[in-house]
Amino acid sequence: MRTRFTIRLSAPAILAVGLCSLVFLQACDQRVKSSGGPTDTASYKLVNDSLPAPYATKSVKNYSKVIGWPEGKKPVAPAGFTVSLFAKGLQNPRWLYVVSNGDILVAEANTESRGLKKITEKVTGKAESQNTGESANRISLLRDKNNDGIPELQQVLLFGLKQPFGMLVLGNSLYVANTDALVQYPYQPGQTQIKAEGKKLLELPAGGYNNHWTRNIIANADHTKIFISVGSASNIAEHGMENEIRRANIMEVNPDGTGERILASGLRNPVGMGLNPSTSELWTVVNERDELGDDLVPDYLTQVREGGFYGWPYAYFGANEDPRLKGQKRDLVIKTIKPDVDLGAHTASLGLAFYTGKSFPAKYRGGAFIGQHGSWNRSELSGYKVVFVPFQNGRPSGEPEDFLTGFIADASKSEVYGRPVGVAVLPDGALLVADDASNVIWKIQAEH
Repeated sequence: MRTRFTIRLSAPAILAVGLCSLVFLQACDQRVKSSGGPTDTASYKLVNDSLPAPYATKSVKNYSKVIGWPEGKKPVAPAGFTVSLFAKGLQNPRWLYVVSNGDILVAEANTESRGLKKITEKVTGKAESQNTGESANRISLLRDKNNDGIPELQQVLLFGLKQPFGMLVLGNSLYVANTDALVQYPYQPGQTQIKAEGKKLLELPAGGYNNHWTRNIIANADHTKIFISVGSASNIAEHGMENEIRRANIMEVNPDGTGERILASGLRNPVGMGLNPSTSELWTVVNERDELGDDLVPDYLTQVREGGFYGWPYAYFGANEDPRLKGQKRDLVIKTIKPDVDLGAHTASLGLAFYTGKSFPAKYRGGAFIGQHGSWNRSELSGYKVVFVPFQNGRPSGEPEDFLTGFIADASKSEVYGRPVGVAVLPDGALLVADDASNVIWKIQAEH
């Protein structure tokens, strides 16, 4: 049985209700459009709806100078956490992977731009902000079996690679994403050296003017597919889209390298990838474009939607047309998906790890840690820290907050101690952070 209620409103009240309803419906419509579907009412989108105009500020070159960590100096974590030096003596430890037995694999590789350091010093008067020149091209193994924070084993597992980055263990195989190929090696957890020759499964596009060389890999929840992230070859395809084939994408292949398809496109430089522990959905952090001003374009964290287009190079942060490509591909501009979380412009957000441990306080469980390497295209340094994005019910539930800071030594001189990048969660719930510019790895633990 239904009961009817009749409410009589005055004309001004009707007008007010109508306007409020319109605003509410527009807001809901925007949320549905930006997410590809309805959102949970307990969560919300953390995106910047008031971006500045392009060229609101002048595009600048502000390269940081890495001075290294003085004795006794280390990054700063929130109260209730301790930070310790976990490993040193590495050569550009860029990315981390934790094997099921607790072994830690470290991809040691860097940008191979032999003339870049001298050019940068001549133009800016500063030393280069990252390690350049010949890359170590190896994967090292760290083992801390007794969990005392000091690896008793640190040695090279695999060498002779070509700018390795992403690592993945499936069954009896170690997959390595070199800059130009996906390669498979026979491997058993606990193994300390790989001498067997790898099997090339898939050729990947390499090189490029902007040299986004990193190739990350991750398996889906049931290990039937491998996702591969490939960044663009340029800033905004200024050298032609013919040089961007199979780039600025996340690809999907079978574990044997067959069945390649584009899972999502328009992602300028997707690097860190992770499976949301609540939903098994794929998420990624994206390093966005340069030279539109201090606060354009924000890097972002977003769910990767199958068949989704995220704007590059024609649009950014939703249907915001890049003025340098005005009038091109309007159909793609219109369909651009707005990302989920604004991580700040020119932060070089690269590392991503969902927190699956239990030793950190409850607020961190299921949330995302993001390593911000720091970039060059801002008058004031931004990034150079690890931030945390809380999640609830599988969705972002709060603004990004600083977690590991203290990497900037003197902002007025653009001096930094190091640059955080890869992040990984250990079986005991501690967090590892790779500082590739200073050749060390930090460990963050909760105090008990």
